[in-house]
Amino acid sequence: MRVLIVGSGAREDALSWRVAASPSCEAVYAAPGNAGTASRGENWAISATDGKALVQACLREKIDLAVVGPEAAIAAGVCDRLREAGIATFGPSRSSGRLESSKIFSKRFMQRHGVPTARAVAVHSLDGALKVLEEWNGECVVKADGLAAGKGVVVAPDVEAARGVVKEWYASGHIPGGGRDVLLEELLVGREVSIFAICDGRAMYPLAGACDYKRAGDGDTGPNTGGMGAYSPPVGFPKDMVDRVRERVLAPVLRGLLAEGESYVGILYCGLMWTGDGPYVVEFNVRFGDPEAQVLMPRVNGDFAQLLKSAADGALDLGTVSFATRACAGVVLATSAYPRSNTPLAGLCADVGLGADAHAFWGESALAADGTVRSTGGRVLTVTALGDDVARARANAYDAVRALAKRLGAAGALTYRTDIAKF
Repeated sequence: MRVLIVGSGAREDALSWRVAASPSCEAVYAAPGNAGTASRGENWAISATDGKALVQACLREKIDLAVVGPEAAIAAGVCDRLREAGIATFGPSRSSGRLESSKIFSKRFMQRHGVPTARAVAVHSLDGALKVLEEWNGECVVKADGLAAGKGVVVAPDVEAARGVVKEWYASGHIPGGGRDVLLEELLVGREVSIFAICDGRAMYPLAGACDYKRAGDGDTGPNTGGMGAYSPPVGFPKDMVDRVRERVLAPVLRGLLAEGESYVGILYCGLMWTGDGPYVVEFNVRFGDPEAQVLMPRVNGDFAQLLKSAADGALDLGTVSFATRACAGVVLATSAYPRSNTPLAGLCADVGLGADAHAFWGESALAADGTVRSTGGRVLTVTALGDDVARARANAYDAVRALAKRLGAAGALTYRTDIAKF
């Protein structure tokens, strides 16, 4: 099987790594890829959102399966273009992808189909937002409607803070992700957890769970980021967690999609708050998360490429893979100014081999002719490690981080949280 991974982040590096290890995989390509994907296959200098160019390259190289990683590509309709050209594609249509690309669409979909979620009000102007906030009590989550790379959500501790956020967004004319629409949402209280379901257009099956860390600093301080670390499987949740998510979230979502004429193929990422009343949906993502993918892929055993191909063909075969009972923890190494800005770093050591149980996945980057790496994104590397339980996986991951930091030429410019998977 010849497989294309669409995207350029550490998520795509992890997917490429696992697909390349699949018995059914003959060759793996990436578009545009990064330093990691270049080490095991061929990178194409094609934007992840350029559906026309991707189709032409897939037909030329006889690609059997395209796996679309980033949300921007899904929102641009890349999966639709690939399917129309007869290429088996793991990733949802642009229409069903609105579960992520529009928070307002997603909220209204959940309300229509009885999916438990927080109370929220959509606003379309500064005056509208301020009017809603006149009658708001307590904390308020302010969410930009469109895609904002994990940086379009602000948890305001009180109404005055919420007013400040919407005034800043509307006055500057730079609402994260663009557009003019904002969602004002009540704050849910509980523990966050993510469940990933694999979908073949007719059914949804829970695949695995993970917990991620979105804030930049230790103790969940600082601004929201694209993610600073994660671990899997989740710890401290009810034993029947997956069954309850299947009943309360996945079943009504599937019924709702089918009722509205949608055929969802790909991964549905259910970002949940586990409250005293069980799971409530905070958000949906329509792809593997980053850094969640980096801690899920090392736990996969079997033919992962064949699993994705069976889902893309509408006949999901769960027997092709299993998940290891061992845990995995991942720590993101980022530039010192992240998420405020990205500082390109050149001359990083490309060889980051860390042993059988540890892996380092590259973020946005390029492999230079001399074998070194130029990093162009804020999140440079995700270092992951397996362990018999989460505590051991965490210890192994931080051992790997410290070992790697000694070898990276630009280690002084990198930062990371020290409390990932710490309880």
